[in-house]
Amino acid sequence: MGLNYIWDLIIRGQELGIAKKDIHFLPAKVYSPYMELSQEDLNAMTVERDVEVNPYYRFYDIFNGMFDINNTEDIELRSTLFDILIHFLADIDLMQGMNKREYYIRFVLKDIRDGLLGKLVQEHISLFDREEQETIAANVLRLYDTGEALHLLRCMVSRIFQYSTIYANSEEKDELLLYIGQRENETAVKKLQLIMELFLPIRYRAEVYWSDHFGIIDEDSTMIQDHIALY
Repeated sequence: MGLNYIWDLIIRGQELGIAKKDIHFLPAKVYSPYMELSQEDLNAMTVERDVEVNPYYRFYDIFNGMFDINNTEDIELRSTLFDILIHFLADIDLMQGMNKREYYIRFVLKDIRDGLLGKLVQEHISLFDREEQETIAANVLRLYDTGEALHLLRCMVSRIFQYSTIYANSEEKDELLLYIGQRENETAVKKLQLIMELFLPIRYRAEVYWSDHFGIIDEDSTMIQDHIALY
């Protein structure tokens, strides 16, 4: 199913890495009275930089008479105002579907991008997709509410690294053994660094194992010759 509304298009643009400011809304010259976006391909899921909109589908009272075919004055000014107003209306659309918790998540993401949670976090947050970033922010809020850092660390590691396992060695020392279950690469390392920066308790130290597991007696999958990491 294609994009139907301006808010729909803005969200899709964010998923594709297109900022709202880079989308330019234009009053449609030819449009269906039953649709808000005027696209040649009704099932298109891509986002063009110039988007034609039928302003009368939902916002007749606002735009009535603004683009009368007989009015040929100040066309450029009216087009600029149209773009500004549609962006404003799209923002209202997006906010109407948000609850208080979602507002807090956006505040946390802004703090992260502004560097308030540290330079490492600020630099690495862009490596995560939109949904992952919101999960990180939501778990930062949970950390403030509950203080359950280890639980949130485990949740985040398993969320980002599908084949990971975390072992705790709390009897002798506060230590975590993180088996990631994939080959080490620069992006994965930076993602793990961010997670540990936010959720690893200060008193804990962590050992990270990537594709090779340390040996565990009676666990055959961890005792493969030439693929046993030293602990």
